[in-house]
Amino acid sequence: MAHAQEDRPEQLEPPHRLLGCSPRGALRAALDGGEEDLGHVKVVRVDTSGRPVQPAAEGELRAWIPSARGPGLVDLTLDPWSERPPLAAREVWDLWGEGRPSEPNRWADCDAEGRRFWLDTALANYTRTTPDRPPGTTYRLDGSNITDAPGFFCALGEAVNGPVGCFGGGLDALNDCLRGSWGATPPFTLVWHDAAIARTCLGATSHTGRRPPTFEELLAFLAERHVDVRLA
Repeated sequence: MAHAQEDRPEQLEPPHRLLGCSPRGALRAALDGGEEDLGHVKVVRVDTSGRPVQPAAEGELRAWIPSARGPGLVDLTLDPWSERPPLAAREVWDLWGEGRPSEPNRWADCDAEGRRFWLDTALANYTRTTPDRPPGTTYRLDGSNITDAPGFFCALGEAVNGPVGCFGGGLDALNDCLRGSWGATPPFTLVWHDAAIARTCLGATSHTGRRPPTFEELLAFLAERHVDVRLA
């Protein structure tokens, strides 16, 4: 909890209600002192152990009332500065509810929106703990669930960096990852298993604007950046 800055961002969405909150620290002091300026907060999704998973909202605290959810609890009204997480966030956060998933393909049952948010969550939890593996390394891409472009990036992240690994969420981000510091250093070999699924699902028409890349465009993009893709 921190007090608001003088230059406050504009409110982006209708107020949020935060129910059954247990105020501590600066907020507890502000409520006890009857202050009108309650400061601003960042709401963070946590797993069952209390470990932060991902920021959910940020904004200005506008009002509070005692909560019907228990003694000492309060309901807060938040004027948000950030956009509300998409509906797909709940499904993804449930998958992370017991902590960072340790098995690959936990994202596979999500739809395209859920997979895009999974990529955001993986990025929010990315930490670089080891040097990039050397050029010439071979990575194995599990293509059994690559039915859309977000699925490709989910699977690629796990091929390079293990379960819930991150290696770009779009072509621009992938280009940055291929420059180093994200686990792999070109040139390297990518063995794409079950590639026929992506060939069928990712279409064959060249994309324009913000349309997702096709299977052939992904192959060309990787080849231009010294990634030897072998279809299996």
